[in-house]
Amino acid sequence: MTTDVVFDFGAVLFSWRPDLLVAEQFPSQAATPQAARALAHDIFHHDDWVSFDRGVLALEHVVDRTARRLALPRHNMSTLMSGIGERLAPIPDTLELLTRLRVRREQHGDVRLYYLSNMPAPFARVLEHRHDFLRWFDGGVFSGDVQLTKPDPAIYALLETRFGLEPARTVFVDDLAANVAVAQARGWRAVRFESAAQVEPHLILPSA
Repeated sequence: MTTDVVFDFGAVLFSWRPDLLVAEQFPSQAATPQAARALAHDIFHHDDWVSFDRGVLALEHVVDRTARRLALPRHNMSTLMSGIGERLAPIPDTLELLTRLRVRREQHGDVRLYYLSNMPAPFARVLEHRHDFLRWFDGGVFSGDVQLTKPDPAIYALLETRFGLEPARTVFVDDLAANVAVAQARGWRAVRFESAAQVEPHLILPSA
């Protein structure tokens, strides 16, 4: 039997440190690590960003709204947001783990690889263009392409139906507890990501 392994992208396969990105663009407002984390939260956890993530608000509009709401320079906000796709770098240990899963698929045929990522469409296109290893995946869903975001159960259901995933034979890796909890409620074997070494033992199910 085949195990379907589903990866989140941000903070799992790709680095995601919004506090550092914010500190670069707004050094006065993010002068300390605590201030940078607070400002990053105000930017990336607001409904405007969620709407952008879900593909229902354009990049220029989320830039305008966020700069105005937080009284920050629009130019810096535009630079911050428009450059995020290029700043998402692969996490070496997770990429190495993905490489070994790809080899296992080729040698044994008992694993398939998918992704389920909250990712605005402009950033998704950048990742697809910049990183050839995304072609290793058998498929996946970006939130910005389907107007759904985790932890909405509908985006999990979409991945299941689109690619024929069986919940009991699906392993999901995500860094956020809420996303993991919804996957577990659907019967997926979900693991909250802390490191590649920590999740590795969970990725291949016993043969049935």
